[in-house]
Amino acid sequence: MAELRGALIGCGFFAVNQMHAWRDIEGASIDAICDRDPERLRIVGDQFGVVRRYTDAAELFAAETLDFVDIATTVGSHRPLVEMAAAHGVPVICQKPFAPTLGDAKAMVAACAKAGVPLMVHENFRWQSPIQAVRALLDKGEIGTPFFGRISFRSGYDVFSGQPYLATGKRFIIEDLGIHILDIARFLLGDVTSLTARTTRINPAIAGEDVATMLMDHAGGATSVVDCSYATKLATEPFPETLIELDGVDGTIRLAQGYRLTVTGKSGTRVSDVSPPLLPWASRPWHNIQESVLAIQRHWVDCLVGGKEPATSGADNLKTFALVEAAYAGAASREPVQIEALLQ
Repeated sequence: MAELRGALIGCGFFAVNQMHAWRDIEGASIDAICDRDPERLRIVGDQFGVVRRYTDAAELFAAETLDFVDIATTVGSHRPLVEMAAAHGVPVICQKPFAPTLGDAKAMVAACAKAGVPLMVHENFRWQSPIQAVRALLDKGEIGTPFFGRISFRSGYDVFSGQPYLATGKRFIIEDLGIHILDIARFLLGDVTSLTARTTRINPAIAGEDVATMLMDHAGGATSVVDCSYATKLATEPFPETLIELDGVDGTIRLAQGYRLTVTGKSGTRVSDVSPPLLPWASRPWHNIQESVLAIQRHWVDCLVGGKEPATSGADNLKTFALVEAAYAGAASREPVQIEALLQ
C-alpha cells in the first residue's frame, strides 16, 4: 500500500514533536511544510529534511497532492485553514484549542462533513499510556461502575518561557490545559450534562486565569472534579503528569505522582508502574506528552487507512469544547451550566 503523503502547517514550539512522531510512523510521511515565518520554516525543514516549503497555505494546497494535512498553528488561524483543507478535499488534523469559539468549531465540523473529509482534533492527553492504562482497567470492570472521579493537574512549572503567548491571552489555563483534563474526564466517565466552575489568577504577570476548579455531572450518574493549576508549588514538581482518582462500586483506581497505578478491587490491591516509554527523540519530563503525540498520530493513520472515525474526531471534540465554554460561562456567572444547550 502506498505511503500517505502529508503536509504540516505551522512550524512552532510543539510542531517539532509532531514531526518527530511522523518520522516514526510507518505508512505516512510529511512531504511538505508551511509557515509564515521563513526562519521557522528553515529550521524545521533542515532538521527533518523536508525540501518542499511554503510560506502561504493556499500555495501549498494548490501545488501539492496530499492525503492529509496536520495543522499546528495557533487557534486564530484554525478555521480558515480547516475550511481550506475541506475545500481541497484533504483530510485534516487540527491542533487544540480547536477554535476561538464553539460557533467556529461547529462551522469547521460542518465544513468537513459537507466535503466528506475526515477531521480529527489533536487532543492527545487521553492517548498517554498511563491514561490508557486507567481506561483499560475500567473496560475490564476492575472497579465496577464508577460513581466519582477526580482528574487533577496542579503544577508550578514555567510554561511561559517556551510559549510566551500563553501569558497574553484573557483565557489561559482552561483553554490551554484544562481542555485536555476535561477530555480525560469525558474519556473515563462519559459525557457531561452540567458543569460548575470557579477560576482565579494568582500570577499577576499574566492576563488570564491560572487556577480552575470544575464540578461536573456525567450522563451515566458519576460526579467528577477537574482541577488545574499553574500556581501550585510542590516539593517534587509533577509537571506534566495528570493524577487520577476513580471510585467505583467494586473498588478504586489511583494514578499517583510518579506514574504509580494502584487498583483496589474484589481480589485485593495491585500496584504497578505505568511510566510512559522514553522515545529516542523525547526528553523528560515532556516524554509522556511526546509519547501521546506518536500514539494519536498513529491512530489517525490507522483510521484513514481503515476508513474509521477517529476517537477525537471534530464531532466528538465539540463535546469537550463545550465544556471549556461552559467553564468560562460558569466561572463568570457562578451558576451551573447545562451542556446540551451549548451543543444545539
